[in-house]
Order: sequence, then structure tokens, then C-alpha cells
Amino acid sequence: MTQEDRELDSLVRNRIRALRVAQGWSLEELAARARLSQSTLSRIENGQRRLALDSLVTLARALDTTLDQLVETASDDVVTSPMIDAAHGTMRWPVKADPGMTVVRQRLTEPPPDNPARMRAHPGREWLVVLSGTAVLLLGHRRFRMEADQAAEFPTMLPHAIGAEGGPCEILGIFDRDARRGHRSSGDETQDTPV
Repeated sequence: MTQEDRELDSLVRNRIRALRVAQGWSLEELAARARLSQSTLSRIENGQRRLALDSLVTLARALDTTLDQLVETASDDVVTSPMIDAAHGTMRWPVKADPGMTVVRQRLTEPPPDNPARMRAHPGREWLVVLSGTAVLLLGHRRFRMEADQAAEFPTMLPHAIGAEGGPCEILGIFDRDARRGHRSSGDETQDTPV
């Protein structure tokens, strides 16, 4: 076994133990959930038993995770620089673990549109948090005033728009592939950001 293999082996064993402890489960409880004997689970966690694929799959399910997450190692490219769009006051970061997800930071200076026809609706979901200032979220026929540290999550099939109130505000948004595609397909580059 190479040094890299030993490190992965140790990482997986420690991760199994950490996930079990985080759930507040004893060896006996996890063993029952995974349909393994308590001694087998103990030997897996302590490195006295070889890690077998079938046991790892069973343990991943019992721990409510995936095999990929159980054996995942950190890549060298953990730090990401933003893509900056100064003209629209945005910074974007793709989420590497989920290529459809994007994180966007935007500075808003204009209020939301007065005309409901300028609100967007498209497939997807969006989540946003106000970092500073006051934002107004229009969602269907409702108006939400959001202060710093308040967050909103909504399906984007509801007509929506966002803007600033009483001065500039900054928001951080996370939106899925469908939401991102919906903003891009509109052709309005200023709306290539959350809401």
C-alpha cells in the first residue's frame, strides 16, 4: 500500500468515526443501521479490518452520505478567485462540487422596478442574503423589505425582482443552473445575477 493509499484509508476511517459521533450514535447504533456487527464496525474504524467496497457503500447509506463524499479527498484547487463584472457590480464564483450552482455578490443601487412586467419568472431556485444596506424583494404581488443578515429563498417560477432602498445595498446569492440559465436567456446582462 502506497503512502497515498494509507492516507486515504486513514481519512475514510476517521470520517466514518467522525460522522458517527456527529450523529450521536454509539458503535452499536451505527452497526445496527448498517447491518454490520459491532466488532466489525469497531475494527473498520480502528484500522484492524480491510475497507471493503460493500462495507463502505453500506456505511455511507447508514450515515446518510454518499460513497463519493465518504472517500473524497481535498483537491489542490480549493481556493477560487471571483469572475468580476465591474460594469454590473457583480462578482461570481462557480461551485466546483456542483457545477450548476453559482454564488454571486452584487451591489445594488437602484430600487426594484415599478412595472410588474419587468419582473422575471423562470425555472429554478434562488437563495440570497443581504450583506449591507436594505434591499426590497418583489415576489409575485408581495413586497419584502430585507435588512442586513436577513435571507430569502424562493422558487423562481414566481415573478421576482430585487433592488435597493434608501441607498446602496450588497447581496450574496446562490442560484441553481436553471435560475442562472433563466437570467441569461433573458438577454439582460444586468439580470445575470440572483433576482
